Amino acid sequence: QVQLVESGGGLVQAGGSLRLSCAASGRTFSNYAMGWFRQAPGKEREFVAAISRTSVNTIYAASVKDRFTISRDNAENTVYLQMNSLKPEDTAVYLCATGSFARVPIAYDFWGQGTQVTVSS
Repeated sequence: QVQLVESGGGLVQAGGSLRLSCAASGRTFSNYAMGWFRQAPGKEREFVAAISRTSVNTIYAASVKDRFTISRDNAENTVYLQMNSLKPEDTAVYLCATGSFARVPIAYDFWGQGTQVTVSS
């Protein structure tokens, strides 16, 4: 059974940084792309970033490009999201997912429970 467990969320002031982690288990981690999405109250799930199986390719939402960096460690079965220059509008529950390399939620077949990120102004 595939499990994804996010960690690293919290409360940070605008301009600050956080590093999210997502530990995966239950299938061969390196065979699948990984993605980060976020969902704020009352809003649809929004793509943040994705990384291909071997880290050769990454894609980002325009709203986070140049501020966020996605990376993965296939030896540790973990994907990371380094978030710098955080803004109040980045406040959301951040979820990691495993599946195909894409910007759309339907491409991913397993999801974590999410970790809350709150950015104060």
